[in-house]
Amino acid sequence: MAHYGTNKISKQIKSLKERKHRDETGLFVSEGLRFVNEIPKDFEVEYYAFSESFSKDNSLDIYEKRAECYIFDDKTFKDISDTNNPQGIIAVCRKKLFDIKKLIEENDKGLYIITEELNDPGNLGTIIRTADACGADGVFLSKGSVDLYNSKVLRSTMGSVFHVPIITDIDIKQCVEMFKQNRITLYAAHLKGVKTPYECDLKQTAAFVIGNEARGLSEETAKMCDTLIKIPMPGKAESLNASVAAAVLMYEAVRQRL
Repeated sequence: MAHYGTNKISKQIKSLKERKHRDETGLFVSEGLRFVNEIPKDFEVEYYAFSESFSKDNSLDIYEKRAECYIFDDKTFKDISDTNNPQGIIAVCRKKLFDIKKLIEENDKGLYIITEELNDPGNLGTIIRTADACGADGVFLSKGSVDLYNSKVLRSTMGSVFHVPIITDIDIKQCVEMFKQNRITLYAAHLKGVKTPYECDLKQTAAFVIGNEARGLSEETAKMCDTLIKIPMPGKAESLNASVAAAVLMYEAVRQRL
């Protein structure tokens, strides 16, 4: 049965707009009907929050079976919402942790994305969404990256954040070394690339390493990778958007594996 929301609950939801509170509690906010309904059973939902209007127009039965439900008057709900035109539904979820070693060793012909200090929420969200579409087995985000649970990142994933294993705050050197120990070929997207992705055998287990939007990959990380690859650009643009570059690489792997 749904309860009327308390000041304590509304304060917590508002506090989760800040990264430090998400890090402290291990919680994050999912908002919007489609997004909330994408949450799979293996993600823990702490509780749901609804606007009074939503609760009057929709059955809450499926939500009440899963977690505590709280109803707020429309004005309060709009205050705790992170969108201009809230749909009246929020889920507060617990972050899901993954075993990196298990994730790497479980897949015979895995496809992975490693990003180094990616800063743009839209770029990260698009990379995760594309990784989901391509059936990638994991996305690794280095320390210094935009927070995965930033509301703009989450909205950009269009729910794909729930479908792809994502590991955050990795030490990129340790991560790359682990991939190398497991004999996984590391392809670095780099303007000094000596091969195009179309010349590489991407049917086997592979990891694409994508750098920061402005600086690209650090020299240290690039040197640790097996092959520097460059996407052909016969036009006048000097580089591609990070998420576009990642998409081109992932879809070449998909093409080769079809």
